[in-house]
Amino acid sequence: MNLRRYLPLLLLCCVCSAYARQQPPAKKLPRFLVLRNITLIDGTGAAPKKKVSLAIEKGLITKVLPAGAPMPADARIVDGMGKTVMPTLVAAHAHLGLLKGNESSPANYTFSNVVSQLKKYESFGVTQVLSLGMDQPSVFQLRDASQQERLPGATFYTAGYGIGAKEGPPPASLASKVLRPETPEEAVKAIRQLAELKVDFVKIWVDGTDERTKLPPAVYEAAIAEAHRNKLRVAAHVYYQEDARRLVNAGVDVLAHSIRDQEVDDALITAMKEKGTAYIPTLSLDEYNFVYAGQPEWLNDPFFKASLEPGVWEMLISDTYKQQQQKDPAREKKMQAFLMAQRNLHKLDSAGVKIIMGTDSGAFPVRAQGFSEHLELQLMTEAGMTPLEAITAATRNGAEMLHIDQLYGTLQPGKKADFMVLDGDPTLDIRNTRKILEVWRSGKKVK
Repeated sequence: MNLRRYLPLLLLCCVCSAYARQQPPAKKLPRFLVLRNITLIDGTGAAPKKKVSLAIEKGLITKVLPAGAPMPADARIVDGMGKTVMPTLVAAHAHLGLLKGNESSPANYTFSNVVSQLKKYESFGVTQVLSLGMDQPSVFQLRDASQQERLPGATFYTAGYGIGAKEGPPPASLASKVLRPETPEEAVKAIRQLAELKVDFVKIWVDGTDERTKLPPAVYEAAIAEAHRNKLRVAAHVYYQEDARRLVNAGVDVLAHSIRDQEVDDALITAMKEKGTAYIPTLSLDEYNFVYAGQPEWLNDPFFKASLEPGVWEMLISDTYKQQQQKDPAREKKMQAFLMAQRNLHKLDSAGVKIIMGTDSGAFPVRAQGFSEHLELQLMTEAGMTPLEAITAATRNGAEMLHIDQLYGTLQPGKKADFMVLDGDPTLDIRNTRKILEVWRSGKKVK
């Protein structure tokens, strides 16, 4: 055998072997991440837990360690420095893609605009968003990509186009794809079309300015029944108590706005509890209808200004816009509607009806995406809910409505490590939810 022929190869093997022996073994990455020494609001409605730690593995919470508990041996420790940690928010009534500058239009519904708005929601600690109707055909591919974590920003869900009366809300100029059945048979076909598109929810617009613009009861009753046959849940745009009563009796799953024409009666409350109907008050929407005639406390807050589309803040502070709001002939009616909405929220919440946070943000430029959700929490507490109740409505209850509570909505073992780090305790002042230091998704800090 000619060893000289193989000598270069043998020398190379020896050199490689010697080099490998000289290299230190690859450093083993810590198994756990532990966020130590925090005040934890877990979203279940329980009181804050002081000086606890969150153990996170592969994006999931594995343990909530009490104060003084030893840290896992195989862990990277991050000092929470006593800051408050709470779940990120679920916006159960919002809209995507329509806003650009001072305008709302289906023409604004582009990939880049939707992604930009999802990133905005996430930066405000709103990480699960239901776009409740008025979407465009591209929404379904975008929704799938979002839920598969292939899009940046908040994860979103969609009701697709929604169902409204032929000449009723929302206006065709804003919602060009809304389905408008005129008979029960057409309503069944509309629901089947939405079911084929695999919508996450069904949205129906019921009330209008008169009988001509209202969705007939026979039509929405057929739509609700067919939706349930297709294992879809239904949220209804409402204003009047009598519409709400018929909807609840028909089995609607969610009233997506406040009842604002009169105080809710005991019969409706009983029906809602028996049927399990949830209630989204959207108080911020009603306040936006008149508040800009004056000087809201948050008008110059950078947190608010950062949530607006370019040019909207300049419009809001202009004399022209302010005078327009002051001279609005319906201003008094809008203010009374807001007060009635607050009164009804307090009555329904006190009676044990499930309350869920939503704002209708993103439908119009004055309904700022991100800020509105934090303002809604403040308005819910001003209506009589405790800060913990409002937080639960915006976390656990919203996740339950979307059927994502197996992973989201609370900070408990087995759930996603999606949370906000706050420089203040919102159970002491709900406005502390706006003091966001960090947003985390699946155990990683959002840049």
